[in-house]
Order: sequence, then C-alpha cells, then structure tokens
Amino acid sequence: MSHRVDPATAPNFPGGTGVTRLNVYSWDSPDGLCGGSPHLHTASSEGYIVVAGQGRVQTLGAEGYAEHPLVPGTVLWFTPGTVHRLVNDDGALDIVVVMGNAGLPEHGDAVFTFPDEVLADPEKYRAAATLPSGAGSAEMEAAVRARRDLALEGYTGLVDRLNRGDQGALRELHEHAASLVADKTGHWRSLVEAGPLAQANQTLATINQLASGDASPLASATVRGAAPVSTEPLYGMCGRLQTWDLKPATGLRIHS
Repeated sequence: MSHRVDPATAPNFPGGTGVTRLNVYSWDSPDGLCGGSPHLHTASSEGYIVVAGQGRVQTLGAEGYAEHPLVPGTVLWFTPGTVHRLVNDDGALDIVVVMGNAGLPEHGDAVFTFPDEVLADPEKYRAAATLPSGAGSAEMEAAVRARRDLALEGYTGLVDRLNRGDQGALRELHEHAASLVADKTGHWRSLVEAGPLAQANQTLATINQLASGDASPLASATVRGAAPVSTEPLYGMCGRLQTWDLKPATGLRIHS
C-alpha cells in the first residue's frame, strides 16, 4: 500500500534552499569587464557550483577586497553582507547557484550597490532596481544593462574608498541596505519559520524518535520534483536565470 502525500504539505527542497541555473551576462561593462550587477544579500548565504566557462567573482567583506577564480568544478560560498560581482571572462560562465532561505532572495533580500544618493532614497532605489513590465527583449536588455552600470558606478566608488583605507564605506552600505529591507523582515520571518527552520525542527524530532527505535517518521517517504518557473530564461541581477518552483504551495516568483 502506498502512502500518499498532500502536495500542500510535501517537503520543500533540502535545507529550505533555492536552486538557480545562471548563465552570467557576457555584455561589456564601462570598465571593460563582462558580467553582472554588484550587489549583496542581507539575510541569505549564497553558494556557487561552476559547471562551465571561466570567470571570477569579486567580493567585498570583512576581509576587504578579493577576487576568486571560477572554473568548472569550483564550489564557493559567502555569507550575508558580502558584496559580490560576477565577471564572465570567456563569455560562457555557467553556474548552479544555491541560495539559503528559499523565499527571501525572491522577496527583496538582495540590495544593489547603487550610488549613495540612490540608496538613501527608497523611491529612487525602487525606480532604479525595477525592470520594465512587458518589455520586449531589446528594451529589457537595455534596462538590465543600465541597472547593472548604475550598480557598478556605486561599486567602483565603494572599492575606491576601501582602497583609500575608508573603513566606513562598507558599514554605510550595510546601513543603507538594512534600511531598505526593514519593512520586509516580518514576511521573511514567516518564510524562514515555514522553510529551513521547520525542516530543522522536523529533523530533530525525527532523530529523537529514531533514538527510541520509533521508525514511524519513515512511513511518509516520498519523492518530489519541480517544474521550471518559466519556459524562457529570466533576467536576473547577474545573468539569465533558469529557476524552479521549489515551494509550489506558496506561489513564489523569482525577483528580477
């Protein structure tokens, strides 16, 4: 006799994480490098598994500025607050991205490194970060590139300040980011409680039952798959995205 699982209560992807296939943009930037928009995540860690191509990720964090080479087989991850910029050196950089706290990145966890005057004004920030709805491919690509170049402008200034020994530069960016996302945190809390925290608590409960010889949690064993969110790649911060609905009961959509 098979055990049927209600789709609404079926388990989410392991660890409450999100998974995205990312083809990094190969468009030239004003500084001559190809790649995506510099940004940070305010509450989620991000991991890369490189499957093809050659590139780098530039990072700014507690240890200063660094460049990390990306080649097939590279596994690399970073914590919230780390500014990161993907550089596509050969035009073929292809990455599987694993995001912590599935639901938070899709609901505004990321903040672009726009210039200070944009970061300090929520309305200006929203206008600069939002892509046009219903635009054709040419208009959309132009908007994505303009957004990326504005983020690069702020990022370049940030790197310059850090190189001059201005230790307050990153702190000010973090303060702007915290202010921009503050009104979202209540919803984020519910997403974490229903996702990674619920999975961790369920695992602990299962361990306790197994410790006493109770195998009943294993009776709900099931297999689950996920369909792509879109048949066409989406425009993300760093490249064209293929993403999957790993939380179908919630109707989450990728934040572009």
